[in-house]
Amino acid sequence: MKKILALLFLSFFIIKANAQSDTSSNKILSKAETDEFFTDAFKKKNLINFPIFRAYTYKDKSGTYYVALTESADSINTKKDTVNNKIKALAFKVDKGITLKKWEINDFKTPSVKGEEIESSIWFWTKYCSFNDIDGDGLVDPIVVYGTFGSNGYDDGRAKIILYIKGQKIAIRHQNGILDDERKTQVDLTFYALPKKIQDHVKQLMATMVEKNHAIFPSGYEGKMSKKATQISN
Repeated sequence: MKKILALLFLSFFIIKANAQSDTSSNKILSKAETDEFFTDAFKKKNLINFPIFRAYTYKDKSGTYYVALTESADSINTKKDTVNNKIKALAFKVDKGITLKKWEINDFKTPSVKGEEIESSIWFWTKYCSFNDIDGDGLVDPIVVYGTFGSNGYDDGRAKIILYIKGQKIAIRHQNGILDDERKTQVDLTFYALPKKIQDHVKQLMATMVEKNHAIFPSGYEGKMSKKATQISN
C-alpha cells in the first residue's frame, strides 16, 4: 500500500512539474495584430519613435507580454538594404487591463570619425531572438540578439546577446575582427549564475552564429567560458 501511495505521489509530482513547464507560449504578431496593440497613441505615450520591425507576444505563468523591436530606418543603401543608425526594443506586461513597461534596449551604430564610416548599420538578428521557457520553470527567458555591419560586413562588426531573466539584464558583447587580436568578447559575470540549460542554449546559439559566419569569436572561447571568463580575447 505504501508503495502504491508513493507511486501515486510521484506521478502527481511529475504531472504537476510538466504542467508548469508547459504554461508558456509565444508568437510573432501579424501587422494587423501589431497595429492593434501598438496604436499610434500607445507608441506616442511610450516614446516608440522608430518603425516596428517585428513584434511578439508571449505568455507564461507570470502573465502576458508584448515586445516590439524597432529600427530607425534612416535610409536605403545602393544594395536596396535599409540602413539603421539606431535600434530600440521594448517589452510590456499586460496585467488586469494595465500595461507596464518591463524592460528596454537602446543602441546605435558607431558614429563616423572625421567622415570615415566605422559601422554602416545596426539591426536586430531575429533568426536568433527567442521567447521560450528554456529551463522549464514556467517563465519565458527572453533572448534578443542584434549586431552591426563594419567596413567589412559581419567580419568586423559587433554582435550582442541580451537576456532578461527574472527581471535581470545579462549580456554577451562581442567585437568581430579581421585579425585575431581584434576579436574580443565580454561576458557578464551574472551569465555564469544562470541555470545550466540557459547557459548551454546561449553557447549553442553562439556556435550557430559562428557556423553562419555572423560571428568570429576568439579562439578557444568555449574553454574560456567553461572557466567563467568575463573578458575573452586571443
